[in-house]
Amino acid sequence: MCFGIPMQVRTIDGFIARCEAKGVEREASLFMLQHEAIAVGDYVVVHLGHVIDKVSAEEARAAWEIYDGMLAAPGMEGR
Repeated sequence: MCFGIPMQVRTIDGFIARCEAKGVEREASLFMLQHEAIAVGDYVVVHLGHVIDKVSAEEARAAWEIYDGMLAAPGMEGR
């Protein structure tokens, strides 16, 4: 199973965004959303190194609440 990870855009250089979530930073391609206005501070969903959607801060927070709950489930320690 694959997940898109909600991240906040920290910097943009051309079609490359430096994104952060939970203290982890990753570079992601903006090419798939090149016709969407993406700016520093926006929240996006990153999947396999590509930004695949722009989301609100509330949607990003709700997704992380679900992910945090999954990670806190019994048997998920250390994963």
